[in-house]
Amino acid sequence: MLFQRTIRRPVTLKGIGLHSGEDVSMTLLPAPAGTGIIFRAGHEWGREDTGGRGRTGAVEIKAVSENVGDTSYATSLVRQIGGGCAKVQTVEHLLAALAGLGVDNLYVELSGAEVPIMDGSARPFVDALQGAGLQTLSARRRYIKVVRPVTAHDGDKTATLLPSPVPRITCRIDFNHPLVMDEEISMDLDAASFDRELADARTFGFLRDIEMLEKAGLAKGASLDNAVVVGEEHILNPGGLRFPDEFVRHKALDLIGDLSLAGMPLIAHVVADKSGHRLNQLLVRKLLSEKESWIVLEGEPMLSEAGLAAAV
Repeated sequence: MLFQRTIRRPVTLKGIGLHSGEDVSMTLLPAPAGTGIIFRAGHEWGREDTGGRGRTGAVEIKAVSENVGDTSYATSLVRQIGGGCAKVQTVEHLLAALAGLGVDNLYVELSGAEVPIMDGSARPFVDALQGAGLQTLSARRRYIKVVRPVTAHDGDKTATLLPSPVPRITCRIDFNHPLVMDEEISMDLDAASFDRELADARTFGFLRDIEMLEKAGLAKGASLDNAVVVGEEHILNPGGLRFPDEFVRHKALDLIGDLSLAGMPLIAHVVADKSGHRLNQLLVRKLLSEKESWIVLEGEPMLSEAGLAAAV
């Protein structure tokens, strides 16, 4: 895709926040070239007076790594405002849908401080974006092309970006649980493969962790309608899994959303072992700090070996 894209018309989705448990209305709006992905949210304090669509006090937060705050159980964006802050929680599934479909510019207006979880996957967002129509803009797209390996570690977890002629992902997980262990997926990434292979994979959690999450004030909106719940011996959801390896597919989905916070699409092969939101952001920040490891391409996502050598 040589040129930047947005959507043709606004579209609104309504749902519940996975962690807040609050009802949320979210409107996606077209944005001009060069805007990026902008969340419009209210202050964390006094949000009933300052948040939501077009109301006085709404704050814009750009979806870039420098604005990432908490990465515990979700990716949150924050912006300091005077004595408080504006915050948007659980952005990764929407960002994955945008990155997967190649949407570069968008305004996201929220009535609350969390993106609605919908069914726990990126499918509702993909369907909404496709229903709104995708519009090509006149400005050329810019890419980060990795030319030297970049690796980040978080305990026994590792993620690496490798040079590759096309975007590619390899994701491996092992939760040391009889139902969630030794899963791996590896694939080239484009809009069709994202839609077909990853968009339907839902977030998941373990029944054994519910009490801990509740004590931490998290997962207030979680249910079998928006998450896969893993018991000790079986999946609690009546319909079971959408894929035999739905767990690793969802981890790959999260990874795509988190890596989009680099600010430009990546041309690289990302290889992640036991990835999570914290590790994903460590990788993005390591990449951006190692400027000798990447180049920026404009409009042309592929580069010949000779051209790559000259660019390096």
